[in-house]
Amino acid sequence: MRPDTTHVPARYLLFPLLAALIWSVNMIVTKMAAGVISPAVIGFYRWALAGAVLTPFALPGVWAQRRLIAPHLPKFAVLGGLGMALYQGLAYVAASTTTATNMGIITAMIPLLTIAVGAVVLRQRPTLMALAGGLVSLAGLALLIGEGDPARLLSVGANPGDLLMGLAALAYALYGVLLRLWALPVGPWQSLYVQVGFGVLFQLPAFLMAAPSPLNSANVPLVLYAAIFPSLFAPFLWMQGVRHLGPNRASIFLNLMPVGTVAIAAIFLDEKPHLFHIAGGAMALAGVMLAQMRTPRLGKPAGGAA
Repeated sequence: MRPDTTHVPARYLLFPLLAALIWSVNMIVTKMAAGVISPAVIGFYRWALAGAVLTPFALPGVWAQRRLIAPHLPKFAVLGGLGMALYQGLAYVAASTTTATNMGIITAMIPLLTIAVGAVVLRQRPTLMALAGGLVSLAGLALLIGEGDPARLLSVGANPGDLLMGLAALAYALYGVLLRLWALPVGPWQSLYVQVGFGVLFQLPAFLMAAPSPLNSANVPLVLYAAIFPSLFAPFLWMQGVRHLGPNRASIFLNLMPVGTVAIAAIFLDEKPHLFHIAGGAMALAGVMLAQMRTPRLGKPAGGAA
């Protein structure tokens, strides 16, 4: 039987739960990095250090599978550009003009954006629940970004940081769709290692052109956390969660990320949530959960192929 339908020990729930917690804390670290280190510098150091730590474990496998990897290097380059350079790079820039609370809630839209991107790229018809969830989530985001007044967006416009975070979420949604579409024939750690290599390469020009931003006691802990925990530990824990629970059950834990981010931001960044944060975030999260419910796709009979 599939992992999604079998009973599993409760301890396996810790894998995706800890991964979601690490990613939630990384939102706080991203916000804390604004003002103490250049976005281009922390983005480069993060992935360069992660690649260095991963080298002894992944490089032998990459070398052994080099003939399998070589024909797919352009695809690895696209994935590294989207998932490592663009997604986190935009988040570091966004952090200077938005809150960690907003970043966490907008990031929670990635599963919904993945459905939308999949409809375009994979030509997958969305379900009725996906469309309903999308409308609910968009209403929630309008309430959040408009700070309680969605009509405010028409006159004032959205915060630049919120827009950048939305673009970052879209980039990561495309990353996930392409990762599934291409199904590259190498192990997960070897795939991650090659993608990290391209991510470092793509961020090198911005790093070299950025204003001096030396490492110091204020930013070194942030760089170390970003390089080790969300870059290496969280993917390992997530892969273990998917292995033991199945992708559908594991993905439920991603819905805890915005809750964790809001709570941690309130404690460590003094970002007290307002009513529009709670209402807009709850609507956005409810929409994502609706969209993930399994129902027949539009234009397909209940028993038809997906």
